[in-house]
Amino acid sequence: MFRHQKELQFEAKPDRPNPLIAKYLQELIGGQYGEMSVAMQYLFQGWSCRGEEKYKDMLMDIATEELGHVEMLATMVARLLEDAPVEDQEEAMKKDPTIGAIISGMNPQQAIVAGLGPRPADSVGNPWSGSYIIASGNLLADFRANLNAESQGRLQVARIYEMIVDRGVKDLLSVLLARDSYHQNLWASAVKELEENEGSILVPSTFNRENERKDIAYDFYNFSEGDESSKGPWASGKALDGEGEYQWLDEPKIEGAKPKPKLKRVTPKMYGTPPAKK
Repeated sequence: MFRHQKELQFEAKPDRPNPLIAKYLQELIGGQYGEMSVAMQYLFQGWSCRGEEKYKDMLMDIATEELGHVEMLATMVARLLEDAPVEDQEEAMKKDPTIGAIISGMNPQQAIVAGLGPRPADSVGNPWSGSYIIASGNLLADFRANLNAESQGRLQVARIYEMIVDRGVKDLLSVLLARDSYHQNLWASAVKELEENEGSILVPSTFNRENERKDIAYDFYNFSEGDESSKGPWASGKALDGEGEYQWLDEPKIEGAKPKPKLKRVTPKMYGTPPAKK
């Protein structure tokens, strides 16, 4: 169950209208790593969580917070647009080409489709997609995906922060930056705990490794000119899973059967390429 509280958790009011910043902020709402994505990702992970109750509660808490972030950003976008009617923009563009160049970056869907409001879409108008979210049912795999999502999201917020001067918008972005910092720490802590509890960094940790080719499970194959990749920690020494030793090979192992594979022609009902006429 969810209940909506009418006030925002943090203020979302710009210094002045700016359709271009509104377009930027759409990425933080409906982009691949935007707040809609992490909110839905954590919700679906939480709804299907069969681990310890603390993980389910934590997922639902963070997911609910992210919904609040969507609300704050959507409110900010609406305020950036609400006092910038299209007629005034057109008049300003006629008087000042500099202003015209700025306003020309407005997302037209925010006016045409949403009536000067936010959209569930990214900064170029691509609609938000449920395919962005990851909810595999394996907490270690999911928490690693969450850490990546928060890393990418914070990176995008930081870039927009450096692109704008509006103090009101920057104040909101500073909140998102701080919360994304905590969420990165949170997921890294949760990943560390699960790795320690499961005694492995591998996913899934319970798969019987006798069923895999362990003789090639720690090989690095060099497919590049030179040997620079051999200087990394992945090329020699004990593997992080504690079960093998890395080795760097200048050429990959080749075990494919000879002669080279030759596929049969498909059934005529598939209408593949017919054989050449003699």
